[in-house]
Amino acid sequence: MRRTGGAATTVPPFNDSMKTFLLLAALPLAAHDLWIEPTTFFPTVGQVVGAKLRVGQDLLGDPLPRSTPLINELIAVDSASRRALIGREGADPAGIARIDSAGLTIIGYHSKPSVAELPAEKFNAYLKEEGLRVPPATKSPVKDSFLRCAKTLIQSGPGGADRALGFPLELVAEKNPYALTGDLPVRLTYQGKPLADALVVAFNKRNPDEKQSLRSDAQGRVQFRVDGAGMWLVKAVHIVPAGADWTSYWASLTFERKTAK
Repeated sequence: MRRTGGAATTVPPFNDSMKTFLLLAALPLAAHDLWIEPTTFFPTVGQVVGAKLRVGQDLLGDPLPRSTPLINELIAVDSASRRALIGREGADPAGIARIDSAGLTIIGYHSKPSVAELPAEKFNAYLKEEGLRVPPATKSPVKDSFLRCAKTLIQSGPGGADRALGFPLELVAEKNPYALTGDLPVRLTYQGKPLADALVVAFNKRNPDEKQSLRSDAQGRVQFRVDGAGMWLVKAVHIVPAGADWTSYWASLTFERKTAK
């Protein structure tokens, strides 16, 4: 996995191993997405599922163990409840949940903000790679306070639908990918409202070079053809001014297709 440099700082001190994981999580560069990879996408009712946080590129990544100071929410949502995932500090998976209901369960991770400082040229490369249409930086360093908003969809029996969890930046599958015929419509929202003209990218872990990149319409919608078997990632980044610097929001959505159409 390629890594790029850039000094980063995060919240309170940890041991050396944890610092390494947090540094990976803090680099707001194209090579470092964050996603949730469940221990299974197809559990049975009553089964315990682990939520593995991964930081990397092209769905190949390093573990991000559970770090309570970084967690705003780590939750499981189904048709009946919304509950926090339990877990041991420093553990991977970062949390576990019992599947209580048949149908679709959503696991979501909303991080607290971290801050990275980047040279202007690296910040501008990040803007270009993520399709962010803001003026390039002319002075170094650039401070970027950023948050992660990741979701994964797991299916236990038929039925159910994705829904908004109230994350600042959020991708919502408007059709259940496990019962999909045709393309998958996805809606991107920022602070609960449709986000237009944002770059949204989708790809399959088996063919990461075959990325589909679309800009959201006025209703925040895009449509992807997800006809390949394997794990899929849909992702988007949004950046807003924060004083003289910036705040970035990263959203991701994962699911798995058992067979190709």
